Amino acid sequence: MSAAPAAPTPARPVSPTGVTLARLLPYLWPRNDPSLKLRVVGVLALLVLAKVAAVFVPYVYSAVVDRLSHPGSVAATPIALIVGYGLVRLASSAFNELRDALFAPVRFRVARDAALRSFEHMHRLSLRFHLDRRTGGVTRAIERGTEAVETLLRTALVIAPTLLEALMVIGLIWGMFDWRYAALIFLAVVAYVAFTFGFTGWRIGIRRRMNDINSEATGKALDSLLNYETVKYFGNETHEATRYGDAQTRYARAALHTQYSLGMLNFGQAAIIGVAMTLAMLLAGADVSQGRITVGQFVLVNTYLLQLYAPLNFLGSIYSSIRTSLVDLEHMFGLLEETVEVDDPPNPSPIAARLRDAPPASVTFEDVRFGYRPDREILHGVSFSAPPGSFIAIVGPTGAGKSTISRLLFRFYDVSSGHVRVDGRDVRDYNQSDLRAAIGVVPQDTVLFNDTIGYNIAYGRLGATSDEIEHAARLAQIHDFIVSLPDGYETRVGERGLKLSGGEKQRVAIARTILKDPRLLILDEATSALDTHTEREIQAALRAVAAERTTVVIAHRLSTIVDADEILVLGDGRVQERGRHAELMSHNGLYAAMWAAQDGAQEETQDEADAAGGSVMPGEPSVVLS
Repeated sequence: MSAAPAAPTPARPVSPTGVTLARLLPYLWPRNDPSLKLRVVGVLALLVLAKVAAVFVPYVYSAVVDRLSHPGSVAATPIALIVGYGLVRLASSAFNELRDALFAPVRFRVARDAALRSFEHMHRLSLRFHLDRRTGGVTRAIERGTEAVETLLRTALVIAPTLLEALMVIGLIWGMFDWRYAALIFLAVVAYVAFTFGFTGWRIGIRRRMNDINSEATGKALDSLLNYETVKYFGNETHEATRYGDAQTRYARAALHTQYSLGMLNFGQAAIIGVAMTLAMLLAGADVSQGRITVGQFVLVNTYLLQLYAPLNFLGSIYSSIRTSLVDLEHMFGLLEETVEVDDPPNPSPIAARLRDAPPASVTFEDVRFGYRPDREILHGVSFSAPPGSFIAIVGPTGAGKSTISRLLFRFYDVSSGHVRVDGRDVRDYNQSDLRAAIGVVPQDTVLFNDTIGYNIAYGRLGATSDEIEHAARLAQIHDFIVSLPDGYETRVGERGLKLSGGEKQRVAIARTILKDPRLLILDEATSALDTHTEREIQAALRAVAAERTTVVIAHRLSTIVDADEILVLGDGRVQERGRHAELMSHNGLYAAMWAAQDGAQEETQDEADAAGGSVMPGEPSVVLS
């Protein structure tokens, strides 16, 4: 039973820049990491030293020019000044390189921590969130957010020193010359910053649209490739290419608008800098001609302006990158704002996970009501009990709520009312990780990681030995198949396990659940993808495993649950019938009708096979009710 589509999520309000940056600060100044704080302090100290040295470079250079302007004084003093000029420049460069080297581990550590927290939060969110969102869009948001953190921290080492240098230069110019020069430089910087802020604020909307279209295109591509076989079944390659191409066309159009607006931004910034430098040089030239300042001081003003405006000119594109990064960072932090629908209790109760540590678990549903949407209830007061070590089967037509019961038991969702209890306690009293460690699930739709067969089996209990992995594979009737492969347990299964057949994937899923050794076993039609002969072999193995633990089977093939201690027949979200196989057959109700439908279909298949000169294995209905 899959969740019904949720209503569209309302657009999240844009976070102010200050709020977004404030959310980044705890990563940069963690309470429990004094070494990282020490690095940050060292970076700030080196930043100041580098700028002090940089500000002295033009001053020493102007002194050299003045000395060389008088030939009679050319002696040891200008040589000392020239050497001093070189040492100051060298010191400024050394401080900058030391600063970058000291800050690099901080930058990568902060980016890693922010991405890791987002990733962990994605796993804390409920199944509802992941069914409603495109996985490609979520992973891309985290990827762009990680890049944004690195960009912001890297460019911070350009912006902060530039602003510090601007203040130092304005103060020195005012002290060495007069207020006119300081006012001109100050007004130019203010005009530059105001223009950059205003224009970039307009560009941010274009960048947001481009990001949204990019996420849509990535999601379409991922969805299409994950459903490669379905696309081929219906010959819809052209349709998929058209959908992806349309998204890419819209992305290219938005990217062009972004590029054109960036050009306009850069030209405006260059115009402000050019006008300011022209006015400053005219002012300095007039003062030189009137003897108020020397040629060296004229050079000093010019050098200070060049030294200040060079990074400011570069700051235009940097600021655009910062604004872009803020958008990406906001998207990643937005994922952290997603509400955790199913959360752990403040004082969780303990629960044993593995069968070797405790007896089989008990399961109780008490008047459980639940719906994936408030206006559509799926389960209407379902109640049943599974004592420790019992075998409970749940059957019924599609939409009856069978898989919903397993999802509530595994606590992918919480009930609307009533109680789901394991070992006598409500599942909401346990930590989700502890509860799920005690439950093993073999789903109908098995998805494997793009890794080796051995890794996929070992995923049931990370750290298991090779002997334990092999033992689980033998119980799942897949060991012989694995060792027949050239690479054995090191054989890679491909994306979502596409290199294996449906039956082989299902047996891998059974093996990893056996390896997990849970106290409670949920089989969601665990043998639906197997042929009848293989199904019999695995059913024998599953019965041996299930005999020691509580087992809940969601069944379509009724022949697989005739030995159940109790069979629950669901219909329209209610338990319509319950009892053992013989008892339900004697009632001649819904269960008996389902059995007759499957048995009749099996006989019809047998007759067709006999007429064709073939045969099917007798004794079990072969049609799957869904």
